Amino acid sequence: MLGGMQDWDLRVTHLIDYAEREHGTREIVTRWADGSIERTNWANVASEARKMAQAFVGMGLKPADRVATFAMNHHRHLAAWYGAIGCGGVIHTVNVRLFDEDLIYIMNHAEDKVLLYDAQFQPVIDRLKPHLKTVEHYIVFDSAQYEEWLGAQDGNFDWVWGDERDPCMLCYTSGTTGNPKGVLYQHRSTMLHAMAEVAPTIFNLSMTAALLPIVPMFHAASWGLPFAGAMAGVKFVFSTTNEAAVLHKLMLDEGVTHSAGVPTVWLAMFQHLDAEKAAGRRYDLGKLQLVTIGGTAAPRMMIERLMTQGVRVAHAWGMTETSPIGTMGAPIPGWDEMTLDQQIDVVSKQGKIPFGVELRVIDKDGNVAPRDGTTEGALQIRGPWVIKRYFKAETDAVDGEQWFDTGDVSVIHPNGTMQITDRVKDVIKSGGEWISSVELENAAVGCPGVAQAAAIGVYHPKWDERPIIVAVKKPEAETLTETDVIDYLKERIAKWWLPDEVHFVDSMPITGTGKIQKAELRKQYKDYKLRSLG
Repeated sequence: MLGGMQDWDLRVTHLIDYAEREHGTREIVTRWADGSIERTNWANVASEARKMAQAFVGMGLKPADRVATFAMNHHRHLAAWYGAIGCGGVIHTVNVRLFDEDLIYIMNHAEDKVLLYDAQFQPVIDRLKPHLKTVEHYIVFDSAQYEEWLGAQDGNFDWVWGDERDPCMLCYTSGTTGNPKGVLYQHRSTMLHAMAEVAPTIFNLSMTAALLPIVPMFHAASWGLPFAGAMAGVKFVFSTTNEAAVLHKLMLDEGVTHSAGVPTVWLAMFQHLDAEKAAGRRYDLGKLQLVTIGGTAAPRMMIERLMTQGVRVAHAWGMTETSPIGTMGAPIPGWDEMTLDQQIDVVSKQGKIPFGVELRVIDKDGNVAPRDGTTEGALQIRGPWVIKRYFKAETDAVDGEQWFDTGDVSVIHPNGTMQITDRVKDVIKSGGEWISSVELENAAVGCPGVAQAAAIGVYHPKWDERPIIVAVKKPEAETLTETDVIDYLKERIAKWWLPDEVHFVDSMPITGTGKIQKAELRKQYKDYKLRSLG
């Protein structure tokens, strides 16, 4: 026997239809690289998406064909997501920060048919073009070509329909080990993920939110915000550059209430605010209410600074393979009775598990670890927006019970809060015990004068590995010494965790997703001999 309710397939095009119908006049703002501001709204984005879908069909695109974008955050890029999906295709957001060889591999592996890109990337596209085997059409977003292409359509287009399990989006991992891998999202998985994201304990989105996503649209589906934003009818504030001064001005001018980005973005913002204060200019964050930080663990000092400015901080964990939300931090019962330090302790962890996914930790012996907050092991996840098989792979990426091994090391606390202690490949193994590189480097970033820090293990004949800190000084901290950093850490971490050495460098190697490339640092220090070993 079946239930008596209507069928309503979970297709992504419902999102843009809803945003157009119920929030059509809600503003969407783009700040272009030349400083100009362009204003549109959800109704216009929906119209643009229909014209784009119509144009794609006219080009001969068929359901499941891939449409690639090579672009920053702006309203035309947003329309392209819904236009590509609306014609039955798959939107493929390409990470503009990757090396040419990875870009060529990704676009050929995806078999992209159309490539839309920003004019600023023309030199990159010119280099790639001779090597791209399947791309048939190249369109520049910010050009007369785009205007003419879209202007030739009347927008009288019905979305291509299909099953809710059809693919809608393709994102690739950053390929830190081996070739990048494709993650092919479904309409159904994407809709369920978006429904979860608007909740108060996740991104807390509503029609009153003015959202500045600093996370790029090419990174892990921009954390799902272009989909959840349509569902909530938010005011989007986009910028094609992530310069701190530009973002700060947008926050003030556009009344931004919500933002999301990786820790390096906020470190740069702090430096800008400090400079503004020193110059006697405005250095507050305006109407900002909620900042979501993900990509890598946020240092305690970052969380504290934002919270003392009246901004709620949500610590997120996830990955491309999880669409990407796996956990999210939010106030817990008894929050108002906690001290600031206690609240920061809560926020410093990666947060609670939302309805829709399950997490567990597997200890060193292969057993499911208790939720005691101390037993750490390999973090595994399963749920409707978690990967089952990589794009074009021949075998599943999960075990027989659908558990996906994330590659992270974590603990789960008795109240269900998850805390990442390290990546399996980054953990420092010293004397048979593990030292969390994440906790060590976050402590180091709290040291006055340290702008960035990475903790890696180097060879030791007795202990197997010992930690060292690689750090970048703040511009005003030229006199900072190795002893200063170690003395600072002595009061904050276990004695046996103390780094054997601190090395200062001018800059860090950065991945295509804005994280410190610790694999490259380990390569640089592969044969390093500690000074204490003579």
